Amino acid sequence: MLNLNSIMVGTDNYTRMADFYTKVFGKPADMTEGNWSGWSVGNCFFSVGEHSEVAGKASDPARMLFNLETTEVKEEYDRIKGIGAEVIKEPYQMETAWIATLADPDGNYFQLMTPWDAEE
Repeated sequence: MLNLNSIMVGTDNYTRMADFYTKVFGKPADMTEGNWSGWSVGNCFFSVGEHSEVAGKASDPARMLFNLETTEVKEEYDRIKGIGAEVIKEPYQMETAWIATLADPDGNYFQLMTPWDAEE
């Protein structure tokens, strides 16, 4: 059985991305080494850092999205929009779940989602 334990996002503007995700996660990085920073977020470690193969904005930002789970999608959407995230799709309801899609300064998409109800 596999366990997803980390997500790494490469950038050519480490400082801008690290500042953005510090605000998104509402805490300083749990790890900083050179031009890489990482945060423990739930059961996953999320990191951003300089990568030699990355330049500019994401050319295909919807190819891979990560979800940040919250019971307060609308409130977190407003907060994260307020720190500079680009709005891709405002909060909407899909059956019993709320979802909103935003983009970070490099244009990578991420979603805010209510927890999945395993019983439904």
